[in-house]
Amino acid sequence: MATPHQAYHLQLLNHLRTILAALGEAEQVPEESHVLFLERFDELLTLLPQDPLESQYLGQDLICQVIQRYPQIAHLVPRDLLWFFAGDCLHFMPDEELALYQALEERRYECEQRGEAFDWFEQKQLLASATADTRH
Repeated sequence: MATPHQAYHLQLLNHLRTILAALGEAEQVPEESHVLFLERFDELLTLLPQDPLESQYLGQDLICQVIQRYPQIAHLVPRDLLWFFAGDCLHFMPDEELALYQALEERRYECEQRGEAFDWFEQKQLLASATADTRH
């Protein structure tokens, strides 16, 4: 059973999967290698809820490959996935963004320690707007 945090990222992965499938349907990429890539992506979607730790390396690899293999959609990769899978994915994030996600992660940890619910998306919006206010 996926935690709410994992479920949120699964939704983002499914959205990215839809974008990747559309690339293939539009014949924007070589078909054979794309089909194999989608099969590995589907493997990640299955593995994440079953074994989150084991899926981390596959997720890092696939998200980095999306950016490298499909530069035309790199801007559509949700930033939350880069942070979630971490590792080499963090190389695609500027320092300011890393600081925002680190603060978000600390808030999540504090809420979990107190047994409180944590809405990743809502808290991200609050932190982003607070960060924007301090820059103006």
